[in-house]
Amino acid sequence: MIRTGAVLGAGTMGAQIAAHLANAGLPVLLLDVTADAATAGLARAKKLKPDPFFLPDAASLIRTGAFDEHLADAGTADWIIEAIVEKLDAKQALLAKLAPHLKPTAIVSTNTSGIPIRSISNGARFLGCHFFNPPRYLPLVELIPTANTDLVVLAELHAFLDHRLGKGVVLANDRPGFIANRIGVYGMARTLEAVATGGFTIDEVEALTGPAIGRPKSATFRTADIAGIDILAKVASDLETNLKEEAFRLPPFIEAMVGEGATGEKAGRGFFQRSTDQTTAGASEILVRDLATGRYVPRVKARFASVDTARGIEDVRARVKALFNAKDRAGEFLRATLAPTLLYAARIAPDVAESIDDVDRAMRWGFGWELGPFETWDAIGIRDVLEAANVAPADAPKLVADLLAAGRNTFRDGPLPPAHPDYGVLRGGAALQGPRTIRSNASASLVDLGDGVLAVDLHSKMNAIGGDTIEMIDAGVAAASDGYAGLVIGTEGQHFSAGANLMLLLLSAQEGEWDEIDLMVRGFQRATMAMRLSPVPVVVATAGLALGGGCEFALHADRVQAAAETYIGLVEVGVGLIPAGGGTKEMLARAMEAMPDPNGDLMPHVQRVFETIGFAKVSTSAPHARRLSYLRDVDAITMNRERVVAGAKRLVLARAAAGYQPPVMRSAIPVGGPDVSAALALGVHLARRAERISDHDATIGRALARILTGGDVAHRTTLTEQQLLDLEREAFLKLTGEPKTLARIGHTLKTGKMLRN
Repeated sequence: MIRTGAVLGAGTMGAQIAAHLANAGLPVLLLDVTADAATAGLARAKKLKPDPFFLPDAASLIRTGAFDEHLADAGTADWIIEAIVEKLDAKQALLAKLAPHLKPTAIVSTNTSGIPIRSISNGARFLGCHFFNPPRYLPLVELIPTANTDLVVLAELHAFLDHRLGKGVVLANDRPGFIANRIGVYGMARTLEAVATGGFTIDEVEALTGPAIGRPKSATFRTADIAGIDILAKVASDLETNLKEEAFRLPPFIEAMVGEGATGEKAGRGFFQRSTDQTTAGASEILVRDLATGRYVPRVKARFASVDTARGIEDVRARVKALFNAKDRAGEFLRATLAPTLLYAARIAPDVAESIDDVDRAMRWGFGWELGPFETWDAIGIRDVLEAANVAPADAPKLVADLLAAGRNTFRDGPLPPAHPDYGVLRGGAALQGPRTIRSNASASLVDLGDGVLAVDLHSKMNAIGGDTIEMIDAGVAAASDGYAGLVIGTEGQHFSAGANLMLLLLSAQEGEWDEIDLMVRGFQRATMAMRLSPVPVVVATAGLALGGGCEFALHADRVQAAAETYIGLVEVGVGLIPAGGGTKEMLARAMEAMPDPNGDLMPHVQRVFETIGFAKVSTSAPHARRLSYLRDVDAITMNRERVVAGAKRLVLARAAAGYQPPVMRSAIPVGGPDVSAALALGVHLARRAERISDHDATIGRALARILTGGDVAHRTTLTEQQLLDLEREAFLKLTGEPKTLARIGHTLKTGKMLRN
């Protein structure tokens, strides 16, 4: 069993791997050539953005030292990860020094991205374990056993990576570049080639290789800047040398950029550079590199008719197919770059992986692709890809030719299967007999997960909460209460919920439909309270964003099963409102219940709630959410977001088996009255006077303070939950009638950013 870790090498990757082991609660020994170098490496990691640590406290689990002095200590760890410079002789020498100190049960792995694993070491307890950067955020880990690796060791490390570190694990063969880098860098080379010929600009390529085709927003060139252009050049050069394939030779402008130090974000400039001048909006401008002159110039927004049309296609498979077959320059680009990449993936897949499933998962988990290469083949159709690449069936890779000979035009008959039964629980990946949909609408479905557990599966865009969502929550609680063990509310989308449907609210306010808005709020409050008071346990499974109303769902659940990467918060003030689905009430109630002395001073506890809501604080991880009281100690955290729904189902069953007793309506929540109200009002006044907040921020702050202190009560007293819900609703309706609130909502809908008016 792996209980302790050691990382050899405190560079960018080594220090971040150590940080993620610490996130998982493991004591870690981080070594480098000197103790000072190891300490400096850890210090650099602490300053990285995004942060490699869930909480700053986790760094206390990492102890630093030097190879010469502490290698014997490293040998006592359960898992030792070598992550030094990519030089074979250096790795061999260090592992040889480590060998005499290893305890018999220790597992040793190397994090190399390109050196053959078998040439580094060939022991029974040694293998390759290739993390992707940044290790906390990118799920992929490629495990590369040698011919001598003990299969028990392989299984133990696979399980640890999956469950404890939250990784998506694929088995890769010991080939140069393994799986993901081999295909990813090949595709990058084809894209750079298209730009080098002058056919497409950087801005055009960014528009075509991001979300339009199911890739990350960072697309091609922003991704290169983040990863490091020097790193890209090194990996590509190694692949060209080791594989003897000129296809990995990058255009001359890459060498020129590396030579002048324009290596990406870490150097302050790469394909993009932030201007030092401020725009009229107060932000700095992002400039793009002119590859011909090396100068940085203003960006030019790329427009393609086919891309504009495809934005309306929700299904990524249909969207990719439409763009690939488009008759404009966008289609030309994809046929020239994507088609050869798909052919390359089909050619090498049998050599680098055990299955095409692992290839697709590697690209999904390592590069953030929504569709892996073979999923993309299936979306477009084998014959269309070959035609675009001008490849005759007889000349196609064997995988493809065999399918064509069998009369097939796709690799799979259905979607990519889940990697494990605990993955994809809501959509059919769990039991032998998949989940059964009982009813459904545009935003959510009521699903029978088996074993007496129901689920509300959220599946709208960003899972924005509207009437359809509330309808299904109501139906789920009612149905679960009639003979089921309990209810899970979750999603297998990227985000649990980005909050309420603001467009619906804005349109209703603009039309003066105040009674309709009042009914919306009452319906939302009824749904959250039904969850809280349900006679059977309701477990909310969160991952990604859980904002506004999504956070309020979590606050009212019996338990939350949260992915470690859950970013949860009550952010309503950003659009000029306050939480009115019970969120304000629930945060106050939690603070009061946590008071060590029920008769003590309320002010510090109310102040903390006021600041959490008033500053729209969002957790940077699930452990951080506990610090903000969005999650409780009794709520569960799952490192692997793919396992969250399965964990929520097990939690429902455990709560039911323990003899679940539902809570009752709170009848006496302490409120501070005029004294606490005056203190909060003074804070708002001073913040406005110091110009830290705007006039409208002050209006929102006073509305929030009124709820938290009990409204018009004459002195410190108690209120019921319903009375606090009524105060929430009253404040929400008043703020919705404010022109500046409507301006904030409109700005957010248009730009995705907050307006501080």
